[in-house]
Order: sequence, then C-alpha cells, then structure tokens
Amino acid sequence: MNLSYWEIKTWLSNIDYTIVGSGIVGLNCALQLKEKFPKANILILEKGTLPQGASTKNAGFSCFGSLSEILDDLNTHTEQEVIELVKKRVHGLQLLRNTLGDKIIDYQQLGGYELFTKQDSDLFQECLSKKEDINNLLKPVFNAAVFSLKENIFRFKNIEENYIFNQFEGQIDTGKMMDALLQKALSKGIKILNNVSVTNFSEDANGVKIETNSFSFSSSKLLIATNGFASQLNILEVKPARAQVLITKPIKNLHIKGTFHLDKGYYYFRNIDDRVLFGGGRNLDFKTEETTELHQTAIIQNKLEELLKSTILPETPFEIDHRWSGIMGVGTQKKAIVKQLSTNVFCGVRLGGMGIAIGSLVGKELADLV
Repeated sequence: MNLSYWEIKTWLSNIDYTIVGSGIVGLNCALQLKEKFPKANILILEKGTLPQGASTKNAGFSCFGSLSEILDDLNTHTEQEVIELVKKRVHGLQLLRNTLGDKIIDYQQLGGYELFTKQDSDLFQECLSKKEDINNLLKPVFNAAVFSLKENIFRFKNIEENYIFNQFEGQIDTGKMMDALLQKALSKGIKILNNVSVTNFSEDANGVKIETNSFSFSSSKLLIATNGFASQLNILEVKPARAQVLITKPIKNLHIKGTFHLDKGYYYFRNIDDRVLFGGGRNLDFKTEETTELHQTAIIQNKLEELLKSTILPETPFEIDHRWSGIMGVGTQKKAIVKQLSTNVFCGVRLGGMGIAIGSLVGKELADLV
C-alpha cells in the first residue's frame, strides 16, 4: 500500500503498544493499558472486517463449565487446577459485567441445563454420583451448591428425564458486548485498523518491526491476542478449533429459556430473539475442525438439524435462517497462555472455548505483563 504522509503520521508513528486482534482479549488489553498509561499511543490491528475469530461468533453463554465438562477436566487436571480454572472464569465474567454493565450486554442469569441422551445414560449416572462431590469442590468459589436436578420442563425428547441444572449460569448478547467494547476503546482514543493481517515481526534495539499485508511500521511493544489464529504467528501451543453454528427463523411462543449443554458441552443451544441458536459438533470430526477456515461441513450441519428435529424441537416446525463458523484456540491444557515471548513481544491466547468467561481477565493479565 502506498501510504500518504498524513496516514503514516496519524496512524503509524510513535506507536507504544500494538495489539494483534480486536476480540475480547485484544480490546480489554487495550482498555487496561490505556488506564495504566493514559498518554500511550495504542494501535489494534484486526485481520477481519469484524473480529475474525470467535468473539463475534460465539453463542453468548456466560458459563464456566457444565458438570460433565468439569468431571472431564478432572481426568487431565488436578482438583486444585480445576478450582483455579473455574475461579478464573467466574472472575472473568464479573470483570466483563463490571466493564460494560449488565444492561448494555443484556446479561440474564436464567440458569444453565445439561441434557443427556439415552445413549449417554452411563455419563448421566456418573454425573449424578459425583454431583455432590463437585458441589463440595466448588463451594469455596460460590458459597452454595452449583448443580442440582431438574425435571424435563422444556419437553425435549430422547433424553434422560432429568437435567442437571446450574443456577449460576447466564447469557449475554454477543453483538451488543462486542459493539460496546469497540465503542469504549474508540472513545478512549485507541486506534483500530481492520482488514490488516500481521505477516511477520522482528525485534531491534528500538522495539518491534511489524510487517502486514498492507504496510510495515515500528512499535515499542507487540501484544498478540489472536487466540485460534496464534499458530500463524508461531505460537505453536495453540491449535485452532472451528465451531459451527446455525440459527432458526423466529418461532412463535418458543418456550425454551436458559442455556443448554449436550454431550459434554460439545453441543450447546439457547433462545435468542425467539430463535434457537444451536452450535457444536466438532467431536464428530476433530481433525477436519482443526482449521482456521470459516466454512461449514455437511456432517456437522446435518447432525445439528437432526438433533433440532429429534430432541430440541420435536413437535415444532422450524426453518434454518443462517449458518456460520467461529475459530477457537485450544491445547493440551485448559489454562490460557499469557506470557512474555521475548523482550518486547507478549501473548494472551488459548482460551479453550471460554472466551466470554475469561477473555476480559486474559486481556487484563496481558496488559499487566507489560
């Protein structure tokens, strides 16, 4: 790109902090840096027209893990590690709510429900047998029992007759959240450039030289907040994980309220604007879904439609209105990676599908590193 003097002077000169990614982590990081250093010149680079990863593409669950997810985590993490994971998610959600306000993000604590298919009866029995143990494990975090049993009040079919209910789970409007974060960042004088991909960077005595698909410039510090796309900047502990989603057209008198998990959280759905938003299914084909391509596949979309017909809306006609995908960042551990990569380069990535829960906190921790 052939930039003018004015463009270079106004947008690309004397940059103190460059943040890659304008999602939840990147925007929160920028806001925290601006609070610490009010005179700092902060620039966010975003490869998409809108945030490209999962921040504007998620289901809007304000959650910290269903019972079966927590039990699954205990297979690869210690009890203390699981408690710390849940604590971070709870604190991250509170930070998000404090930053923007419940009204702005349309936060509603309607509770979360975990459903079990008849084929998952063994898992359901295991969850029942461990429910009180997990309630005791999490009691220091919530000062109350988290999980209880509820009858099938929403008349789903082909599932166990009881749900496991989480009284602390909530939901938000993802679009409103991201719009509010973007507006807040802009109001503080933080600059955001869209459709700019970072292709390379190198350090010198003065800071970091950053190359993009359009121009090159220098910055004192570089902070990478690209989560699912982190491997493209050689952060190899993070693998992309695509999440496919669909949403129905409005359904009259839609009776579903709350957030819903199925199959260890690999499927999730909710009511938004009298529509069912339904996503997941990457466990059907993990390898294919380990991608940064924002496409859909027949195997997953067909399964989502099948579950809508057989389980979620068995007696209600519906039409699919729209389909999309988002890219999460996952790895061998659930703990996010927030670290210094070199003298002037830092990263906050691998949110493990919990971006709403921990994105604000990871952004703050990334800013605190600098």
